Amino acid sequence: MNFKTAFSRGTLPIIRKMYLKLLIAVLFCSTLFAFTTENDDRFVFFLHNKFLETHELNELHPKYGRTEYREVISEFEKSGLKVISEKRNKNVNTREYAVRVVNQIDSLIKKGVKPEKITVIGTSKGGYIAQIVSTLTNNPDLNFIFIACFRDNDIKDFPQINYCGNILTIYEKSDPFGVSAIERKKTSSCEIKNFKEIELNTGMGHGFFFRPLKEWIKPAIEWANGNYDVK
Repeated sequence: MNFKTAFSRGTLPIIRKMYLKLLIAVLFCSTLFAFTTENDDRFVFFLHNKFLETHELNELHPKYGRTEYREVISEFEKSGLKVISEKRNKNVNTREYAVRVVNQIDSLIKKGVKPEKITVIGTSKGGYIAQIVSTLTNNPDLNFIFIACFRDNDIKDFPQINYCGNILTIYEKSDPFGVSAIERKKTSSCEIKNFKEIELNTGMGHGFFFRPLKEWIKPAIEWANGNYDVK
């Protein structure tokens, strides 16, 4: 296939997409290494839900509306937390992406950031990625917040997940993913110094985390700041 034919068959849009993905990855890594590591710096890795993987930031979920990704990040940043996040590409592999986050956490620790000042927050699919990060890092000093990402059959369906770290789970009573993860804690072999669960009752189903509601944002910020006695 000659050069002209290749571009006439749609190669140019593909190359543009590849370039865009590479640019996003470079910017993400640049953001990570641009952070200073002052003694009081606290870092948050925010992992968003699956809907954003296949839709643009301004697109509306048919039931829950727009995912207010930037607004959520803004709330964390206004509290003084340094946020590391990106809009993931469509349908990423959870384990592969978790390994990326693990490597980024390792890089921060090597730069002198204490594990207890690093928090991984995930909503829905992002929460499942965060659970794998918790398993792979196997570090009891890291902080994790799992939001709307546990069902009773997860124990059987995902037996490889092993909670490790200071764990906060937040779930909504009207959400199909809104159940206690205490059974996962029981099956986990790693030390869990602090474990807390918060059940919400907003009536918003699986869409409660689409917005930066104080009901989940406030305890998440407190947990990331080392307050393990959140209400």
